[in-house]
Amino acid sequence: MRGRRKAPAGPLPQRDGIDAVRVRLPEDPDGAPDTVGEYLVARFGGAIGGDRVAAMLEEGRFVGADGGAVRGGEPYTAGRSLWFHRDFAAEEPVPFPVGVVYRDAHLVIADKPHFLATTPRGRHITETAVARLRRELGLPALQPAHRLDRLTAGLVLFVVRPEERGAYQTLFRDRLVSKEYEAVAPYDPELVLPTTVRSRIVKERGVLAAREEPGEANSESRVELVERRGGLGRYRLQPATGRTHQLRVHMNALGVPILHDPLYPVVEAEGAVEDFSRPLQLLARRLKFTDPVSGEPRRFESGLRLSAWPEG
Repeated sequence: MRGRRKAPAGPLPQRDGIDAVRVRLPEDPDGAPDTVGEYLVARFGGAIGGDRVAAMLEEGRFVGADGGAVRGGEPYTAGRSLWFHRDFAAEEPVPFPVGVVYRDAHLVIADKPHFLATTPRGRHITETAVARLRRELGLPALQPAHRLDRLTAGLVLFVVRPEERGAYQTLFRDRLVSKEYEAVAPYDPELVLPTTVRSRIVKERGVLAAREEPGEANSESRVELVERRGGLGRYRLQPATGRTHQLRVHMNALGVPILHDPLYPVVEAEGAVEDFSRPLQLLARRLKFTDPVSGEPRRFESGLRLSAWPEG
């Protein structure tokens, strides 16, 4: 069976750590356009307006494989590839650095701060961990092997060489990475710990919070109380699976929702201004695995600390 055809290399360099968008002109486009401009206006006009697409063509923002500007009046040619950079909306800077715990020719282990997305998505494009690290480390090919929730801080594994990314992604897919998190949440003297929580978690696209529903469990987390201070506890969380918001959902189900969680148990108003002084008290503390490239045992620990649980 044939593998997927590798996309051609783009002629445009990254901008602010973000790759250019590739557009391949389809064999059977809707409306049977005669020109490149007609197709691009039909495809992108609904999102940014036909006048803006026409202006981008006039400005030479769309280029062909040779890097030369593509004009709107050029004949439509099925299979041709074009590239362009999107217009980035202004983003509120996340006022925390991305730490680097470890770096070699294959890996970058980053300490992602709270509020910073791992990869571009939605309204978070240039203010993401991967875009920042590409710019700051001069590694345009850098890619994450997994993701961490935007509101969660801690360790993320990035791969330096694109050809090795699949090997590291497979570690996470096959649950060959030991992950340990730390959380601060209310202390409940009646809650018997340690315990293992198993449930079926469903996360619908466009809905902020995930939910648990009856059915076969698709998530599993071990929860352990490490220390208590008054009405708060510091917990060690070990997820065996990686469902969206899994640890937040399971802590909430136990009756001890993670401190400063804007979704569990109550969803805050969408679009509310984020308070950088009240980060979600959840930290990806440790990663442990056998390196699929070198065969070496690897163990990394975050240098971050949860603000609600200062040392000492």
